[in-house]
Amino acid sequence: MSQPDVDPSSACMLVAVYGSLKRGQSNHHWLGGAPCCGCVDLAGLQLYDLGPYPMAVASGLPSDRVQVELYAVSAQGLAQLDRLEDHPRDYQRHLLQLADGRQAWVYLGRQAQVHGYPRLEQGYWSAAT
Repeated sequence: MSQPDVDPSSACMLVAVYGSLKRGQSNHHWLGGAPCCGCVDLAGLQLYDLGPYPMAVASGLPSDRVQVELYAVSAQGLAQLDRLEDHPRDYQRHLLQLADGRQAWVYLGRQAQVHGYPRLEQGYWSAAT
């Protein structure tokens, strides 16, 4: 018996969001109603407050953590997020391993982009922060 054809553009993948894409934030609508798949901490990242939005950067230290919401998005949805995040110019999209073995895309900045901005030691950002 043959497998049914699957449209790759409808396949879902996880994306981890930590800033203006989170529930209740200004850019959440860019997720287009994608289902939330929970909240987790991503290790090895530091979060910085750039004012109207945050930026996470890789630190390589397992003790550094950023709290994220996970969403299941289509390839088309991921392409829309690439445009919002100006990937790869402003943010670079990385596939990171979650503690439970799943993988999620996350948009990260570079250390030079956060120089001089305050670090959010708790790894959590809210527009009200």
